[in-house]
Amino acid sequence: MQQRKAKVVWGGAESAAAQEIPAMAMARNGSWPEAEGAPEHSPVPRKKRLALDEKRWNTVVNVMLIAFVMAVPPVIVALRWGRHRAIGLDRGRQGPAAASPPFGRTSNICLSGNVGVINLNYEVKPDKLRLLRAGSGDGSFPYARSPPDKLLGGLLPDGLDERSCRSRYESSMYSRNPARRPSPQLIGKLRRHEELQRRCGPNTDAYSRAVQQLRAGKSVDSPECKYVVSISHRGLGNRILAAASAFLYAVLTDRVLLVDPSNEMDELFCEPFPGTTWLLPRRDFPLASYTNFSIDTAESYGNMLKNKVLNADVPPATATQLPAFVYLHLDHDYGDEDKMFFCDDDQRLLSNVQWLVMRTDMYTVPGLFLVTAFQEELDMLFPERDAVFHFLARYLFHPTNHVWGLVTRYYRAYLARAELRLGVQVRNFDPWTQQSPVVLRQITSCLWKEKLLPEVLDTEKHAMPMMPGGSRTTAVLVTSLRSWYYERIKGLYWDHATATGEDVSVHQPSHEEQQQYGKKSHDDRAWAEMYLLSLCDVLVTSGWSTFGYVAQGLGGMTPWVLHKPTNVTSPPDPPCFRDMSMEPCFHAPHVYDCKLKRGADTGKMLPHVRYCEDVSWGLKLVDAKLYKA
Repeated sequence: MQQRKAKVVWGGAESAAAQEIPAMAMARNGSWPEAEGAPEHSPVPRKKRLALDEKRWNTVVNVMLIAFVMAVPPVIVALRWGRHRAIGLDRGRQGPAAASPPFGRTSNICLSGNVGVINLNYEVKPDKLRLLRAGSGDGSFPYARSPPDKLLGGLLPDGLDERSCRSRYESSMYSRNPARRPSPQLIGKLRRHEELQRRCGPNTDAYSRAVQQLRAGKSVDSPECKYVVSISHRGLGNRILAAASAFLYAVLTDRVLLVDPSNEMDELFCEPFPGTTWLLPRRDFPLASYTNFSIDTAESYGNMLKNKVLNADVPPATATQLPAFVYLHLDHDYGDEDKMFFCDDDQRLLSNVQWLVMRTDMYTVPGLFLVTAFQEELDMLFPERDAVFHFLARYLFHPTNHVWGLVTRYYRAYLARAELRLGVQVRNFDPWTQQSPVVLRQITSCLWKEKLLPEVLDTEKHAMPMMPGGSRTTAVLVTSLRSWYYERIKGLYWDHATATGEDVSVHQPSHEEQQQYGKKSHDDRAWAEMYLLSLCDVLVTSGWSTFGYVAQGLGGMTPWVLHKPTNVTSPPDPPCFRDMSMEPCFHAPHVYDCKLKRGADTGKMLPHVRYCEDVSWGLKLVDAKLYKA
């Protein structure tokens, strides 16, 4: 009789049930499978049949032992090879080890020969299972060498309620990009600032006394606590950059940061400071119209200098000569006197004012690096000058649970299994660029020239044969207010095969058509899409865009940047450039030498403060060791 071969069973009980019954299970049940067509009842006498069964069973046991001895060493070798191969792949990548969310799974590996099955019941993590299964292109569970660092190297405080803000401690599970390590000085400074926020923030006696003094219009000598209020206005990208700038200024000057809760700031971001709030209580705040302050406000620092109410060269002899508050107008339209904010003498004067109200729509941090009084501390806090916003953003801005749900659901559904995730952020500033074949050609030229995506073949040509183990998969995440560019890039990779045989999928979470200020659902999606971009492996952004600045800083990526298109007939040449750092650009910096009291080339004062490439007059921070002009 020819004996039927038992099949190899992958998976647990449910998958095994769909296959032929394993031979070992049959042996346990005493019903060894006979040849096809065998009679239902054997005619052999019972005594003789028992002897035959015993002999057959001994044979089976011996064969099983031989099979076990022969099968186990290759399994061990395969597993060890898989582990070393995973480590080799991990080390061989350009960039960090991938670290997707660690979803565990248990698999039963059954090894069978002609007469038996050995069930090792070996627990295989999905990343190793991917390597053991030749031909699998699933990159959703890459090899993780260590558990995610949920405190980001000490940047985040421990002990906050994880359920109320899941993103704070879960975000590290989703990012593949290398985590920059904060300096010990920055970690210590943040812990001290958190204590300041708890001691002087809302709902404390110190805050109540400070509000009473502001309401009375009085200033005091050596105030117990000092404050800076950040006004939230314009688009979400601008608001994030403004809050980060105000926070760094608050840290450098030992002030409590209070963020204006307008524009749903409380519904977009979790509280960053443990045991207190960073939101300004508007109900009892004496400056009822502070959100309407502008360049014409009499209490602005620029107007006070212009009208001789304040003089940084001759500081007041007593605190009673100082105003109860000063409004800092640092918007893109600020005047020459407002820009004196970035001078040392003016900072000494402002340090005695208890309440500062700051309005800006820019990333003013590069300007703070030009203030001599701040330079020594900034150098200690941020030895990597190109990662300042990276640390500020990862510390301050954590999506609320609703927004985090948008991020994680989309990530798992469309991005998690791709081996490469490419983010493309398209921002159209001029009406003619909203649906322009010229701009589309610029985008595809950038992607192909920089080898970020494979080129496509002509329709009549065939793709290259698939590589052993399957072709590489790339997921392209497009973010834009409109769907026109997404639809054409997606259609391009649907209608044409790629030259490399690589599979490319293209996705766009939303297309709101127009920027909608003050609309919660619009801001929710915008914040979710910024965060999704930050979880990509490679990033292409649009020059001038604060949306792109936030994504690259959060993700710790130096992006390729699309030149702002200016010609309606031909795209820029080259279409894009690799940025000098991941830092945002300060779009409208001061051009003044505070010591010499004359105009100056501020982009050449310090080796780590350079002119931006997308906004030629803007300033940005760079790592002087890595970037040379």
